[in-house]
Amino acid sequence: MPNFGGESGGMAASAGDMSARAAGKFRGLLPRIASAAVLGPLVFAAIWYGFPWIDLVVALAAPLVVSEWLRLTRGRPLACLLALTYTLAALVGLLWMRHQPAHGRDTVIWIIACIWATDIGAYVVGRWFGGARLAPRISPGKTWAGLIGGMVWSAAASATVGYLTGSTEIVGFAMIGAGLAVVGQIGDLLESAAKRHAGVKDSGTLIPGHGGLLDRIDGLLAALVAVAAVRLLAGGDWPWA
Repeated sequence: MPNFGGESGGMAASAGDMSARAAGKFRGLLPRIASAAVLGPLVFAAIWYGFPWIDLVVALAAPLVVSEWLRLTRGRPLACLLALTYTLAALVGLLWMRHQPAHGRDTVIWIIACIWATDIGAYVVGRWFGGARLAPRISPGKTWAGLIGGMVWSAAASATVGYLTGSTEIVGFAMIGAGLAVVGQIGDLLESAAKRHAGVKDSGTLIPGHGGLLDRIDGLLAALVAVAAVRLLAGGDWPWA
């Protein structure tokens, strides 16, 4: 007898396979969202109210990040020294920029918005489109599509923050946001290289879905160092002036 259910059954199976593949691509998204939902408001509140809350957050985060770097560098003198100097520069830069009277709060919110947008955009676009690997020997999961997605999302986030804080240079903010996404991805790859050299998957187990604290803020550290350095050279309250 003709198998009238064969075609529909095949279509159902195909749809099921596609659904399973899609679910597999975004398996790690739910823990990420949950972690962001818990940590995001706390970090935002500390940034918004400034002293002493942002200082307390940095004081709590610093030893955790340092301990994770020590785990990754495994006591090699030079690598450990560079990692600690890099972390110190980022955290001092964060406090220095936040406590500036002109656009201090705006600056830190802008940096974090760009890096969060980069992470989300790179994850979603990279998982969805796949394609050529960005740095297969360092981080096989990262793709060029993900980098472009992160740049676009960061550009949008940067332009939005610029507009909401009264800047008229919206295009400039978008371009800087795209560049900051690249900086963030470099910071991410830097930590990935350290993890690969240490033979570990995550820097720690502190945050569900992300691993250690360093796994969550690797791109942010690079962005903080970059923006603080540019502001020191440019003066004023760049990029607002």
